[in-house]
Amino acid sequence: MGRLNAALETRLPEQRLFLKSDQGTRFIRLRPATQAAILAGFAVVVSWSVIITSVFLIDAISAGNARDQAQREQIMYQTRLNVLSDEVELRTLEAVQAQERFSGAMDQVAAMQLRLLDSEERRRELETAVNVIQSTLRRTIDERDAAREQVATLQTELQADTGTMQTAAAREAELQTTVERLASALEATAGQRDTSAVLVAEASQEIDRLQFEAALAEERQERVFRQLEDAVAMSMEPLDRLLSASGLSTDSLIGQVRATYSGQGGPLMPIAVSTRGDEPDVMSLRANELLGALDEMNLYRIAAEQLPFSIPVSGSYRNTSGFGYRRDPINGGRRLHAGVDFAGARGTDIVAGGDGTVIFAGRQSGYGLMVEIDHGFGITTRYAHMTRLHVSRGERVSRGEHIGDMGCTGRCTGTHLHYEVRRNGDPVNPMTFITAGRDVF
Repeated sequence: MGRLNAALETRLPEQRLFLKSDQGTRFIRLRPATQAAILAGFAVVVSWSVIITSVFLIDAISAGNARDQAQREQIMYQTRLNVLSDEVELRTLEAVQAQERFSGAMDQVAAMQLRLLDSEERRRELETAVNVIQSTLRRTIDERDAAREQVATLQTELQADTGTMQTAAAREAELQTTVERLASALEATAGQRDTSAVLVAEASQEIDRLQFEAALAEERQERVFRQLEDAVAMSMEPLDRLLSASGLSTDSLIGQVRATYSGQGGPLMPIAVSTRGDEPDVMSLRANELLGALDEMNLYRIAAEQLPFSIPVSGSYRNTSGFGYRRDPINGGRRLHAGVDFAGARGTDIVAGGDGTVIFAGRQSGYGLMVEIDHGFGITTRYAHMTRLHVSRGERVSRGEHIGDMGCTGRCTGTHLHYEVRRNGDPVNPMTFITAGRDVF
């Protein structure tokens, strides 16, 4: 110690600290080594303060960058959501317009079929008339030929009996009158035959024209059907991909919607077929299949609107905790986190993830102020730690409807939303539904 004091003497000469009181004056000797220890401690404290301050500044800058990035991502997500929503509305409008065009085309086809049936009936009537006229003509010709043969036979017999034909003048005159009457009837029948031939030719031309128009109408129908089928296929693809990505059984969902379907509009009815018991034509069968596809697409849409595919926060947020096991932020230890946490500013709007009915709205132990919504199909969602509720039990809510404000009630460490999705009472990862819905909602 003496050597250390001697070495430090030049830099840190010995100091004395005088303390004056009523009893006298005292002093404290500060040797060079003591001064060096004090300076070293002070330097350590200053260095530690500088390091801590730098760390806090770096964290603050990083947090600010993260918030800015989250806000940019939120803006991009909202933009993409608006674009996809506009596209869904456009597809729906196209499907409605296609269905209207299809209805118009089917009306035209029905009118064309009535015209074809009328033309066919007219052609059959003309054919029947021609057959009757031809039968009458043949009978008249046969009667004329028979009369001529009878006249010739009588003339021969008369000539053989008398050697002259003058004695049978009266009978010949009568036969001549009969022949003239038959000839007149034959000429009238020939005129009717010519008129019938003209009518048959006109009917044949009308039938050819109607068949040409029917071919054009059939081609237009084929084009309309192809457009409708393509529109239905394009609309069904994202809905089928959405329901499949959620991990739920598509057939089970559609079966439940069909079993409980009582919404606006009612199910699509098939096109009427022949009332005479005839088999429906190809176009009618195809139209019924298309209507069935439109009905199934409507069922897909109903299921997609009810299930919680949307983000439950309207505004800026940060995902602070995911689904699964984690270290409990209050008591420590490994615990199951049955939902996901979205942190944001106090009062941020909390919205429904899908259509449904509120089955609980109030304070729940651990959850604080909470809303629980039943979406059907055994799926429920919970929205916890809110500072204010905007819905009550039994109320119907729609996707995106404001149901409460973000807060910190119940068991929590800060302002955030605890969001759960449960299937038949068991918690499942909400991000499965949210990720599946990003390309549609």
